[in-house]
Amino acid sequence: MENSKNFEPLTINLWFDRNAEQAAKFYTSVFSDGKILSTTHYGKEGQEIHNMPEGAVMTVDFIVHGTKFVGLNGGPLFQLNESVSFIIKCEDQEEVDYYWEKLREGGNPESQQCGWLKDQFGVSWQVVPNILYKLLSDPDKTKTGKVMNALLQMKKLDIAKLEEAFNS
Repeated sequence: MENSKNFEPLTINLWFDRNAEQAAKFYTSVFSDGKILSTTHYGKEGQEIHNMPEGAVMTVDFIVHGTKFVGLNGGPLFQLNESVSFIIKCEDQEEVDYYWEKLREGGNPESQQCGWLKDQFGVSWQVVPNILYKLLSDPDKTKTGKVMNALLQMKKLDIAKLEEAFNS
């Protein structure tokens, strides 16, 4: 199948109750390349199905970190959960710290293990330093085991502690 110039092969859809626009504005403020691309609104048609007032935001197309998303205000029928999360691969501790703090704003203060967090809109993220992949793929299973043990004790990932575990 040949792609046309405007065809995008994959876009992630996030279902929100009624706060897709607020979520899109938040995400585009966190990521430096963030941009809202377009917004659609509900009309009077189909109100018996979608129960949204005429003029309410239906979808918001936005891009963050090079990935296109559509936020859909679909009502309370479906809820976001941890079975889907977005991994942010970070170059250094400063970047890990930035995304960790920004995405936790207004979110769940009880973050999960291993760099996972849930933001204020219920979207789950994994903030992971690139070096973790290198450390865990080392052929020395003793070293990788030590890294895994250190990793399992962390919420926000700490590169220095991961490297210390690897080198101990």
